Amino acid sequence: MTDTFAVEPHQEEAGFEPGNETGVGSARQGAHRKTASIVPAQNIAGRALVLVIAIMTFLSCLTFGAVTLVRDTASVWENQISREATIQIKPVEGLDMEAALTTAEGIASGFPGVRGARTIDRAATARLLEPWLGSGLDIDQLPVPRLVIVTIDENNPPDFAAMRAALVAKIPSASLDDHRTWVDRLVAMARTTVTIGVSVLALMLSATVLTVVFATRGAMAGNGHIIEVLHFVGAEASFIARQFRRHFLLTGMKGAAAGGLAAIVVFIVFSWWSSRNMATPEADQATALFGNFAIGSAGYLGVAVLVLVIGALTAATSHVTVVAYLSDIEVRQHDPS
Repeated sequence: MTDTFAVEPHQEEAGFEPGNETGVGSARQGAHRKTASIVPAQNIAGRALVLVIAIMTFLSCLTFGAVTLVRDTASVWENQISREATIQIKPVEGLDMEAALTTAEGIASGFPGVRGARTIDRAATARLLEPWLGSGLDIDQLPVPRLVIVTIDENNPPDFAAMRAALVAKIPSASLDDHRTWVDRLVAMARTTVTIGVSVLALMLSATVLTVVFATRGAMAGNGHIIEVLHFVGAEASFIARQFRRHFLLTGMKGAAAGGLAAIVVFIVFSWWSSRNMATPEADQATALFGNFAIGSAGYLGVAVLVLVIGALTAATSHVTVVAYLSDIEVRQHDPS
């Protein structure tokens, strides 16, 4: 623990006279003292604070990344609502499935607001069912429904009720699904998840602030006699607070940078892993729900901003704590009781 503090220039010159070696020595010692700090140097408590801030920043960045991923996915789901609809044709006795698929494509394509219709072929249908029924599936041996994907105009959607009636009139086993019900539920769930994530992020930042408050008070308690002497001899509160603010800003930036870098490494590794496992049916399902698990440039920029915010928050918290501590000293000094 360093018990020295910054001195003023006139104090460095005190005792210095030409030819006075003692004065020269005192001036040199004063120059060395000028670089010292009233805040404890690196110690066990300081390293522990860096580690705590790093952990909190890491968890905060992971939460922010998850919120970004879910928010982007929800936006994609909302866009898909207005872009596609699905015609499902169930196999029944006497139904020519291929002819029915062609008829469904023709009916859908004839409605205003439909940009196109395409049939999901046999191979693609078997691939969709592979996670549940395994590979090598022969869909001709099972009563598997076939699908027609209808691409619609987002700005001028078709009359789904009329399309549904026209399909049923020609193909009784056909049904039209515009996906609005289940996608709306997924979007609502995503928005709830984002709200929870933001709340968790706020709690983590609050915990970081409280940790810095306790660490600052601990540092001040260890140097209380020095701080009180400085305060009583006329040192301004801004000078003392500036010493603590500088120290804790450096501490906070070290911990936040370490936690943010660790989170970025996790994001990069996870994105790389997901891209390496895209050629599986399970990956297709995960991609349909969550995309490619990449937070994008906006996510990485958000992590960098979060690191800066935590560093600044650490410095500001220590500053406020020191000012409040010095105010208490003044109150006790002027209290006649």
